[in-house]
Amino acid sequence: MPVLKSSKKALKVSRRRKDENDILRKNLRNAVKALRASPTTASLKKVYSLLDRSAKKYVMHKNRAARLKSGFSKLVKPASKTSKKTARL
Repeated sequence: MPVLKSSKKALKVSRRRKDENDILRKNLRNAVKALRASPTTASLKKVYSLLDRSAKKYVMHKNRAARLKSGFSKLVKPASKTSKKTARL
């Protein structure tokens, strides 16, 4: 246990941030599970938001968040793009 007053404060802050990060990770995991179960644009938007927030708060690296966003966008293809491709063929 910390002895100094500043160390006690640092421990308190560290625990609070850990709890906040754990909640963010849990929400992200649940949103990703929902996206994989039924890929919709609404669930994709929620996952994007959580990924951006976690990258902003340094819960994960920004490049990892970008890589995940790219992969999840491939799950949800907009109908307009696919219809244009089939129309050209």
